[in-house]
Amino acid sequence: MGGAITATVIGRVQGVYFRAATQIEANKLGITGWVKNTAEGDVYVEAEGNEENLEQFILWLNKGSKLAKVAQVIVESSDAFDSFQGFDIRS
Repeated sequence: MGGAITATVIGRVQGVYFRAATQIEANKLGITGWVKNTAEGDVYVEAEGNEENLEQFILWLNKGSKLAKVAQVIVESSDAFDSFQGFDIRS
């Protein structure tokens, strides 16, 4: 069974390879969607995949890339997007 989430990652998450590392992790887990930096200095994610892999992905978002210092991750369930072909980095 699949699911979809949106997530806002707060902390030192820009300029620390966070988006690229998120893309790599999503691809490993078979998660589709996208990630982008926000003007507020956070990272925003829309992701879709099976429930177990999404749970693993959320756990990863709470750690982030090696240089990241994640303070908080706000995750919300979402309606299925069904339009993602892969996992993209957006600017």
